[in-house]
Amino acid sequence: MKSTLLTFSVLLFSLTYFPLAFTDELIEDINGNLVFPTGKYYIIPFISKAGGGGLKLGKTGNSDCPVTVLQDFSEVVRGFPVRFIIRSGIKPGFIRTTDALDIEFVKKPKCAESAKWVLAIDDFPTSWIGIGDNIDAFQGSFKIETLGSGSGAYKLVYCPRFSAPPGACSDIGRYRDENGWRLVPTENDPFRVVFVDASESEKAVV
Repeated sequence: MKSTLLTFSVLLFSLTYFPLAFTDELIEDINGNLVFPTGKYYIIPFISKAGGGGLKLGKTGNSDCPVTVLQDFSEVVRGFPVRFIIRSGIKPGFIRTTDALDIEFVKKPKCAESAKWVLAIDDFPTSWIGIGDNIDAFQGSFKIETLGSGSGAYKLVYCPRFSAPPGACSDIGRYRDENGWRLVPTENDPFRVVFVDASESEKAVV
C-alpha cells in the first residue's frame, strides 16, 4: 500500500468538494431496521437490476495484494460485509447521517495491514477507495447521507479532516475498471446504495 499512500498536496487538487449537509437522520437497512455500530452489512446498489453487485476487494494495477475496493459487475454477488465504526468512540445507539465513520471489511487479506477504508492515489486516473494501514494525509472519515426524502437510497461521503473550504466533503461514485467498478470521489454522480444485514443473511443460509 506504500505506493498508494496519499500526500496532502495531491489530494488537495484531486478531490472535488461540496459543503457538508447538516442533517441528522437515523440510517436504516433494506428491511427498515436501524443500522448499528460494529454490525455486519453488505453494501449493495439501490437499483438491483443491471446495477451491479456488492463490494469486494480486488487486485488492480501493479499491486500483488487485493487492496482496491470494487463493486462487482454481477448483480447476484453481494460481496464482502463491512462494519461502520463511529469515530467518536463506541457508544450506544445507531448510525446517524452526522456521524463521522470508519468503514472496514469484516475480514482482510493476509497481505494487507488493515481492512480499514482509505483514499489512495497512484497512476489511476483518479483517487480511489482502498484498504490500508491507517496512514492518511487527510485523516479522512466517511459519512452516510440520504438521497431524497423517503427514497430509501443512501450515498457514501468522504470527508478529509483538512479541506478547503473547511468541512467540505466529496460524494463517492464509481469508475469502471477491468475487474469491477472502483469507488472514487465524484461531483455529480454518487453511488446510490442500500445496506443488507449480513448477520440475518447468514442465518437464512443456515
